[in-house]
Amino acid sequence: MKSDENFPAQVLIQDISSLENVAKSLLTAYPDHRIFAFYGKMGAGKTTFIKKLCEYLQVTDEVTSPTFAIVNVYATTPGDEIFHFDFYRINHLKEIYDIGYEDYFYSGSYCFIEWPELAEEILPEATLKISLEVSEDEITRVLRILPVNNKV
Repeated sequence: MKSDENFPAQVLIQDISSLENVAKSLLTAYPDHRIFAFYGKMGAGKTTFIKKLCEYLQVTDEVTSPTFAIVNVYATTPGDEIFHFDFYRINHLKEIYDIGYEDYFYSGSYCFIEWPELAEEILPEATLKISLEVSEDEITRVLRILPVNNKV
């Protein structure tokens, strides 16, 4: 995936107050994408960034990490659904099959996936892959759009 002309391949996030603008810019730059895979170490800010994406998309539910549930379903003001996955506790790809991932991934709804590494082989081709890293100062985050064929 190359960067969109309206969204750079790399964005420095200096503080949490800038997340709202970055989330809006990302969704505006990639209006046809519905599957977003978020890569990054524990504490990199994946869930926090997904909360901002959900706010922009007018989610009416509380956005929390679905670490134990594997998937959370959120309602939006326009009446849509957003699916938020956390594959951190997945041990085998079969577990992702068992939750019926196809129904979610091919629904046309937004799907935000944390810890997608195990699901690489079943992610749709149009998945927007995003890396979040903590900079050396431990405050700034670096958001990168990854190429489609990049196996993180």
